[in-house]
Amino acid sequence: MTFADLNLNNSLLKALDEKGYTIPTTIQARAFPVIMSGKDVCGIAQTGTGKTFAYLLPCLRMWSFSKDRHPQILILVPTRELVVQVVEAIQELTPYMNVQAVGAYGGVNMKPQIAAIENGCDIVVATPGRLIDIVYQGALKMKNIKRLVIDEVDEMMGLGFRTQLNNILGALPERRQNLMFSATITEEVEALTNTYFNDPIRIEAAPTGTPLENINQADYEVPNFYTKINLLELLLREDQSMNKVLIFTATRRMADDVFELIEPKFSGECGVMHSNKDQNYRFNTVNKFEDGTYRFIVATDIIARGLDIAGVSHVINFDTPDVPENYMHRIGRTGRADRKGIAITFTTEKELPYKTAIEELMNYKIPVLPLPTHLDISTELHIDEKPKKNTKEIIVKAPKRENVGAAFHEKSAKRQKVNVKVKHSDKMMAKYGKPLKRKPKK
Repeated sequence: MTFADLNLNNSLLKALDEKGYTIPTTIQARAFPVIMSGKDVCGIAQTGTGKTFAYLLPCLRMWSFSKDRHPQILILVPTRELVVQVVEAIQELTPYMNVQAVGAYGGVNMKPQIAAIENGCDIVVATPGRLIDIVYQGALKMKNIKRLVIDEVDEMMGLGFRTQLNNILGALPERRQNLMFSATITEEVEALTNTYFNDPIRIEAAPTGTPLENINQADYEVPNFYTKINLLELLLREDQSMNKVLIFTATRRMADDVFELIEPKFSGECGVMHSNKDQNYRFNTVNKFEDGTYRFIVATDIIARGLDIAGVSHVINFDTPDVPENYMHRIGRTGRADRKGIAITFTTEKELPYKTAIEELMNYKIPVLPLPTHLDISTELHIDEKPKKNTKEIIVKAPKRENVGAAFHEKSAKRQKVNVKVKHSDKMMAKYGKPLKRKPKK
């Protein structure tokens, strides 16, 4: 099957042809006719299988020009980077269509985004939090929304967007088509679809957890953090095929630690990305990675969903993820668009249970490679690896004082008070020298 076999108009076919797209992916081919029928859809496909085009193509095919300035299509995504990439995908597909798309995300000034929406648009791509802010400002009217797309919904739930999603879904018109695309289906996602979707058709391009066929996976079992650093440096220095590498860590602090240790040895070739970095820094880092200035980027799991960069040669899991689904999202950054990719994982003894859970999810045994003979095995431990001392709190009692006398002392004679009844005549005698008496009352 080719895109020409789908019920696409000439404008979309011409745009696809100019970009070199000829054969739809499995999720694109399966989702297109179902979405075109107008039914609600729950699409399940792994990262890197073309989910974005899977919902954009039918939505753009059914889009019709309107003089109304309010949008017809709303697309919700979890991260800022994904907002930008979906907007770019829309622009890529619509050079011959009069479609206006606006992206809205947090971390930047909201006024330009409000101005763009108020100027009129057909599609809004937004993160849930920023969308609610714009709606509360009165800049966005959702009465004309005909199609709602929620992309990477499981990641939204993981990031705590459940309340915002419920508020948005409650404010949309009842008569609309709901499309949801995700790599995994959790209980929260099931509850969301049961509440707001109308008998959604489930489309699976591949069962959840199936390892991608075009990604070669491997594992190195290492003793500690600093040996991981030595192994990472050795691989980057000796393997010339590592020309565009994503290195994933478990935490932001770990990402910074890895970057600080590796960057001096590969000056100007390394970048770091996590949620503590401001938006312009993150965009600049991605741009430098795409144009080849940066050879590799150290990133956290939250960025794993927001990066859609062509030609990633390797994914290195510096830390074995404790959530098996996150492993799938990480390695899905490579081996995209039918290209071959390589995923390498560093595993310590403490992380072996995580690796076992990943293998059970995939029903696939990740091959273990021997450590290079010239690898420097470090004995130094990272602060997170050092054993914590569980010492009991010792309460020191004050020594008992001896021969310190009574707690109270007698008052001086001047300060002592004695209740003595003094006669009036005695007071007068003391004051005037004679006993003056009160005059009798008349």
